Amino acid sequence: MFGRGADIGIDLGTASVLIYIKGQGIVLQEPSIIAINNRTNEVLAVGEEAHAMLGRTPQNITAIRPLRRGVIDDCDATEKMLKYFIHKAIGPRLIKPRIAVCVPSGVTEVEKRAVEDATRQAGARKVDVIEEPIAAAIGAGIDISRPCGSMIVDIGGGTADIAVISLGGAVVKKSIKVAGDNFDEAIMVYLRKRHNLLIGEGTAEEIKKNIGSAYKRDFPIEMTAKGRNLVSGLPKHIVLSSDEMLDALAQPIDEIVNAVHVVLESTPPELAADIFDRGIVLTGGGSLIYGLDKLITQRVGINAVIANEAISCVAVGTGLFVEYKYSKQNRKSRAYD
Repeated sequence: MFGRGADIGIDLGTASVLIYIKGQGIVLQEPSIIAINNRTNEVLAVGEEAHAMLGRTPQNITAIRPLRRGVIDDCDATEKMLKYFIHKAIGPRLIKPRIAVCVPSGVTEVEKRAVEDATRQAGARKVDVIEEPIAAAIGAGIDISRPCGSMIVDIGGGTADIAVISLGGAVVKKSIKVAGDNFDEAIMVYLRKRHNLLIGEGTAEEIKKNIGSAYKRDFPIEMTAKGRNLVSGLPKHIVLSSDEMLDALAQPIDEIVNAVHVVLESTPPELAADIFDRGIVLTGGGSLIYGLDKLITQRVGINAVIANEAISCVAVGTGLFVEYKYSKQNRKSRAYD
């Protein structure tokens, strides 16, 4: 059965795609991965099913992430992936949906246009593109319309976006291509150099989620990592501790904390005073690394807190943005009638 049109917010992330629908909340959250048959160009799997294929495909099948470092790397694959997710979230519709999709604050106009075009080709009748820190702040429950400084640090899969927001806009902002994917890469490099162990992206991600640390834990935890021994070429497993992850993740974590420091240095004094009183809000999956909030608090001297439902803040904020925009337009059109 065909339904009415819908207002949709999409967090088109490097690591995952989240879709928010007005009145329903988050209806879809799946990895940003698509598996394609190289010979026929047929889409074999998308999302969770494609994620299970990473590192396990034969030569005729490629499982890829069509977004890299927060921007579209493969337009055709992104369009196919988006079309699949939108259809899965809302089903067949007689009226195409209005969609708001977010992008990192540092993207170029060309990159922004690529996101807009891919979303329109995927089935949107109207597309709004908004910056991730604005969407993250809205989703975290911050009233961005007030003349008051709020600082948001959104750490996704491909980028970390830091912004000071007041009166509905970003007064100071910075986007760096250091985020969750870099944490995975750092863990892979560490194990290769320190333990002669070669692991895949999936294993690195599991290590990050289970024992990844930005701040020393009171009681270290351990897990077993499995991979291939680079010396013998045979399968091997080792026991890793969370203390080792402090060394493994030190470089990318430091880059993010330094970016926060740079933004604070550029913030007007009145807004800086507001931030000192209100604190720094962390959103995105990368913010869930153990102790990152404590480390930022220690380094910059301002209390940092992780938002509730940090992973979904951008998607929720994007959906609330499109809800507000079109409800406001509808009220204006009724007023003229």
